[in-house]
Amino acid sequence: MHYKKVFVIFCVLLLSFRFSPETKGCTNFLVTKGASADGSVMITYAADSHTLYGELYFWPAKDWPAGSLLDVVEWDTGKFLGKIEQVPHTYSVVGNINEHQVAIGETTYGGREELSTQDGAVMDYGSLIYIALQRSKTAREAITVISSLMEKYGYASSGESFSISDPNEAWIMEIIGKGKGKKGAVWVALRIPDGYICGHANQARITTFPLNDPQNCRYAPDVITFAREMGWYKGKDKDFSFSDVYAPVTFSSARFSDARVFAGFNKVCSTMGPYTDYAMGKIIHGGENNFPVNRMPLWVKPDRKLTVKEVMGMMRDHYQGTPMDMTRDAGAGPFGLPYRWRGLTWKVDTVTYLNERAISTQQTGFSFVAQSRSWLPDPVGGIIWFGVDDSYSTCYIPMYCGITAVPECFRVGNGDLLTYSETSAFWAFTQVSNFAYLRYSDMIKDIQKVQQEKEDKFVRFIPVIDKAAITLMEGNDPALARKFLTEYSVNEANETTAQWKKLYQYLLVKYMDGNIKKEENGKFSRNEYGLPAFPLQPGYPEWWLRIIANSTGDKLKVPAGGGH
Repeated sequence: MHYKKVFVIFCVLLLSFRFSPETKGCTNFLVTKGASADGSVMITYAADSHTLYGELYFWPAKDWPAGSLLDVVEWDTGKFLGKIEQVPHTYSVVGNINEHQVAIGETTYGGREELSTQDGAVMDYGSLIYIALQRSKTAREAITVISSLMEKYGYASSGESFSISDPNEAWIMEIIGKGKGKKGAVWVALRIPDGYICGHANQARITTFPLNDPQNCRYAPDVITFAREMGWYKGKDKDFSFSDVYAPVTFSSARFSDARVFAGFNKVCSTMGPYTDYAMGKIIHGGENNFPVNRMPLWVKPDRKLTVKEVMGMMRDHYQGTPMDMTRDAGAGPFGLPYRWRGLTWKVDTVTYLNERAISTQQTGFSFVAQSRSWLPDPVGGIIWFGVDDSYSTCYIPMYCGITAVPECFRVGNGDLLTYSETSAFWAFTQVSNFAYLRYSDMIKDIQKVQQEKEDKFVRFIPVIDKAAITLMEGNDPALARKFLTEYSVNEANETTAQWKKLYQYLLVKYMDGNIKKEENGKFSRNEYGLPAFPLQPGYPEWWLRIIANSTGDKLKVPAGGGH
């Protein structure tokens, strides 16, 4: 059945439904069932890297012959690491969610440098994610798969945090290798309490953890003894802090990393004020082990239960409303650009300064909100709201976890970071965002208007698509339901990409040469003779002109009586 042929089912349901109006750095948030407005479990992920291309990975479900081997290739570099045993059956994976609604995100925190390399190790963090997704039906199974693979084949990356979710639970798992001459990793995994949200962004966040609560906490048996053997911890087991031992927080990791967690929490939780100083890098040590005593909590309770749109909003932040607001200093330029070209630090004379590192950043390959819904069949219940490029200006498009193909605009191999493609979503969105950086305060409003219209439409229609797919499944034809979901997801992604190409054309016409074309009733204005109306020329704000005047002395000054 073609996508258009289910239109009758769609319309019937529509009528019955009431609508209600530098280095790689990544940001994750985790939202439990009790913290979400509809009872779904959600995790977010921004894959930020100056060398990462935005595309949607896909592995179909597959049966494998006995004795099959799997090549493991390092996700960051493409380097071949080795072979591992394949399992008899692997599940389909769309991006970072599988057909059983298990989703995984990550963030690299590095940790102790002497633990960052391991001779002969095969499993890098990216391979752990995508292999675990192909082999796990629950978040707990994913934790078991990840820990077993590291134990058997070694761990080939530096310190890493994982967000792991399924329709019922969300877990944070933090791991770090054992260094040269040893095999595997030490790790801790904690279940986020229902009703709470968690976050991590390039800094290990798990401190102390319960030693006798296997339902809510799992850990490597040598996670504490290994630290003792290395001479890094001498205190009581109950006071052992994973982060403070294996990845001690520094000014940089607080200001560039944990500050992003603070910013996301601050959007939905009114109790974050006391942690502002910590987010700005002011760390206070104390206690028996001299660990930091003013760190943010690992999880917080939001002021209200969060909708998927609000969770998307957590991924769109430039520290607005905080002392780190990136639009409030001269670095933003005359048009409030909340981005700073790298590096993260710079010097004037002998003094070092910093550029803020916000959740929304220019070097994002892709980002997503993964939503797992326990009350729906797996192919329908899991959605990865997927977007490419800068999270602030992207559009999150729903990709159902039960689809059997990905859109051409997101297809792996449709262009890359060095190859432009006319049909690639990444390049369409990058054109819009990079052009907007030239006159950001004006253009972002036009972008957000289209962004909001599209995302609001998706959110309104998803319950209708759900019902149509369930109707098809109840007709004992799950393959037909999957085909319907595939055609819906594919069509919406390709259509949105086409719309973003038109948005770029609109912005180019409207804002070319520093002018702003006048508009009336949705069309660019013409004069009474049909020619383009003279454009607006708003120029620069007064504060910016004062900077130019003060920095140029008399060079640009017009003498008295010399004006035009």
